[in-house]
Amino acid sequence: MSIVAEHITWRAGNKVIVDDVSLSVAAGETVGLIGPNGCGKSSLLRVLAGLRRPESGRVTLDGKNIAHMARKQLARRVAFVEQHSTTESGMRVRDVVQLGRIAHHSPFAGGHPHDDECVTAALQKVDMLEKSGQPWPGLSGGERQRVQIARALAQMPTEILLDEPTNHLDIHHQLQLMQLISTLPVTSIVAIHDLNHAAMFCDSLLVMHQGKIIATGTPGDILSEALLWEVFRVRTKIEISRFHGKKHIHFMV
Repeated sequence: MSIVAEHITWRAGNKVIVDDVSLSVAAGETVGLIGPNGCGKSSLLRVLAGLRRPESGRVTLDGKNIAHMARKQLARRVAFVEQHSTTESGMRVRDVVQLGRIAHHSPFAGGHPHDDECVTAALQKVDMLEKSGQPWPGLSGGERQRVQIARALAQMPTEILLDEPTNHLDIHHQLQLMQLISTLPVTSIVAIHDLNHAAMFCDSLLVMHQGKIIATGTPGDILSEALLWEVFRVRTKIEISRFHGKKHIHFMV
């Protein structure tokens, strides 16, 4: 297994946000993390990325406890894309993506010729190469999100964690990004609200509710009208799409 969490609990003050969560994700798998707002998805991703230390339990990468890994060692493996990333306003697009290469440099070494190749390839993948010289403040919210994803790709991780990466994107770039994530040769965990995109592009799903993982499995196995009512309190009809052969959810208003 690539990422394993064992009985993770994390709280904010006296409130338990992530409640005794265990999970395992195979190398190369694309996993969708779904659940309502406030259920703990973002906090769980931050624990998995090593950005928050759990009160109990542990997270391992190929059997190594991330609590015992140096920050740079962890950064060479795991990239994390937040919902709302901040960046110095004076930077250009290419400079932002170049930050993803820092984990691969020693403190006293300069850049490497390979860095430019990685940055260019990452910008191409998110359709932002033509804007590589543009200042950060001039970007739309969706463009900024794509640049942050390019920054994560330039990091060349083996695991990538994304917190609602399609939130600010138009439908073309939502589909483009989800297709890209699903075909990357890395392990991906993606918090996502669009359940139909989750069904189309994810190998498996983690369903989170009130801080707990209440269901795991392939979209075909676990997505059901009963589950969606329990978790989201929405009435649905689910069928197999004749266009892509995956489950498609119709919401009944």
